[in-house]
Amino acid sequence: MDVNGVVAEGFEPVRDAFEANFEARGDRGAAVTVYRHGHRVVDLWAGTKDVDGTAPWEQGTAQIVRSATKGVAAAVLLLLAQRGELDLDAPVGEYWPEYKAAGKEHTLVWHLLAHRAGVPVLDRPLTPEQAADPVVGATAVAAQAPVWEPGTDHGYHAQTYSWLTGELVRRVTGRSIGEWIADEIAGPVGADLWVGLPESEAGRVGRVAQAEAAPADASALRVRPKRSVSEAYANPDSLTRRAFGAITPMPDENDPAYRAAVLPASNGIATADGLARVYASLIGEVDGGVRLFTPETAELARTERSSGPDRVLVINTRFGLGYMLHGGASPLLSDGSFGHPGRGGALGFADPESGIALGYVTNSFRKSVTADPRAQALVRAVRTALS
Repeated sequence: MDVNGVVAEGFEPVRDAFEANFEARGDRGAAVTVYRHGHRVVDLWAGTKDVDGTAPWEQGTAQIVRSATKGVAAAVLLLLAQRGELDLDAPVGEYWPEYKAAGKEHTLVWHLLAHRAGVPVLDRPLTPEQAADPVVGATAVAAQAPVWEPGTDHGYHAQTYSWLTGELVRRVTGRSIGEWIADEIAGPVGADLWVGLPESEAGRVGRVAQAEAAPADASALRVRPKRSVSEAYANPDSLTRRAFGAITPMPDENDPAYRAAVLPASNGIATADGLARVYASLIGEVDGGVRLFTPETAELARTERSSGPDRVLVINTRFGLGYMLHGGASPLLSDGSFGHPGRGGALGFADPESGIALGYVTNSFRKSVTADPRAQALVRAVRTALS
């Protein structure tokens, strides 16, 4: 496999792990970028742009990153709080009166970010076309009765996170969350990242697909699902299946209409550099320029708000405000890291203590929900480079 790009001295283990992802872990097209203290130290890409094609992956190739989008959406709410435009401890209904329906009047803004809102499912799932309409999605989630008392427990809001965060941002700012990300995050930081892909950028985005199981890899993280997890995914009535099935049937992620929709839970599109660059900007200045989070906001982002058995994922998870935290479900660089994986592959995170920010994107999705072996190999390699 011909690997393109650059690696700073000392970070050669990341290149080795990236090459092994193609040789032993079944990657077909992917890229990884690492920043340290706001400067790029790794920028690698290899394989094909399309999972089923032959055209080469190029430096500016972008891919859908699924739930890795959630961390970028969380940054919007935290930046609004940082600017004094949003109170994270206020009831959601203060900004969005319709949300008070069906016993949700005491839901607080931070409950949405920490997956404690109690509305991971929709009794009437939306079609992909309905899901792309922000009014339809917001109306559906506002009318939904919670499946647990908001604030008392946590469970991953796999799809409903889109309308919970998106509508709240629209009520506070008058802009869609995709517009806000473009204007206030991606633009100032210089990141190739979109939630709502512009037609002008469509040619840069590769085709994705679910891939076959990768060859056996002795170094991969071994995660054997517990029977309870397997049963939850097999049972159509479980919270797990219903949460991931809030959009039914599953959207075609290669459909231009889906990519153009604004679904901050699931359809962000980014280059590896774009994803890493956003995270780098959350913990420091990037290339001597923009820093988005103050140190206080970064600390707020990674302060644990939910932990233990997740009612949707049926494993133990840890969340700060919109971010997964280091743990068994999503191993990151250290206990102080915060970020978000995308189901089956992508990963973005920051580690304030080491100054590391990483973005990994791929066109080949696996069955993993959180800890993908390819992303984990890259994280271990960064840890080795720092040791």
